[in-house]
Amino acid sequence: MPPEANIHAGQNPAPAPSPRGGGLGWGHPTGAQDKPDPHSAFHRAIEAFTPGLPITIAYSGGADSTALLAACADKWPGQVRAVHVHHGLQQAADSFEETCTDVCRRLSVALTVQRVDARHSKGESPEDAARSARYAAFSEALQGVHNTLSAVDKRPHMALAQHADDQAETLLLALSRGAGLPGLAAMPAQWEKGGVIYHRPLLAVPAAAIRDLLQTRGLPWVEDPTNSDEQYTRNRIRARLLPALQDAFPQFRETFARSSRHAAQAQVLLDEIAAQDLATTGIPANLKLLQALSRARQANVLRHWLKTVHATSPSAAQMEELLSQIQACTTRGHGLDIKVGRGYLRRDAAVLVFVA
Repeated sequence: MPPEANIHAGQNPAPAPSPRGGGLGWGHPTGAQDKPDPHSAFHRAIEAFTPGLPITIAYSGGADSTALLAACADKWPGQVRAVHVHHGLQQAADSFEETCTDVCRRLSVALTVQRVDARHSKGESPEDAARSARYAAFSEALQGVHNTLSAVDKRPHMALAQHADDQAETLLLALSRGAGLPGLAAMPAQWEKGGVIYHRPLLAVPAAAIRDLLQTRGLPWVEDPTNSDEQYTRNRIRARLLPALQDAFPQFRETFARSSRHAAQAQVLLDEIAAQDLATTGIPANLKLLQALSRARQANVLRHWLKTVHATSPSAAQMEELLSQIQACTTRGHGLDIKVGRGYLRRDAAVLVFVA
């Protein structure tokens, strides 16, 4: 059974919020206004963060979400609420909730606790199961928020606290799995899902800067004991690779993030080309029109079609086999029936159809 969570407390009492807002209310150390601020990345990120209000924070109780919650509560008093997802997967979960309740009371922030069943099913990874349960809980918690929003935009906004180290880990995971551009693009700073606009305002902020800064606030946070379990690939990357990268390439967070932005831009272009090709080949896709495209554009439009229309994605091996089968379909009697993602692609006369 996992150990109880470690609970950390900041070393100084919380100072009064900054009168101008926009920060954590911590400001600069006395007499240090003209010196470089080692935590300026955090302050810049909060200053630049302009979501729709009210804003909801996904609050785990960890250091990163605690710092984000405190910063937003300082910047927008009375306009911030928090949602904590109680996964119930480990003994420490109750202590997470207790810490979240205590911090939200100190910050005068309303807290909603969502209890979920995050156990994974056969063939599903524990991480994917927990992620799906989290987003379902977020959506449920935000259902009534739109009633408090302006008439211009009724979509609720939620912020998550992933930071620069998380982004680097995500990119390294994608590389280790041979991912394509969507994986190499890592985590977006903003996206929409289920009518909710999500934000990650801290993606340019190193983890160490967040924790160092949080110490000055005097707020407790919890350390998830599973974060040190190196049976999980992400934890091995965090414990072994990031320190080595920091030693060899101190600017790796910035350069990795730049590479991910390039990948994201390239994927946007591929999506635009795929949409154009899909309009040409039709839905379902005409085989002869597909064959008129280059092999790379065939793969691109097929991935786009399967993802946007059927919410599934083929593996690399499935896509290679599919492209070879499409190339071979030169006679009327040549059939095609291949497993792809969650279903099958089959030839139906002149077109290619997906069967779930």
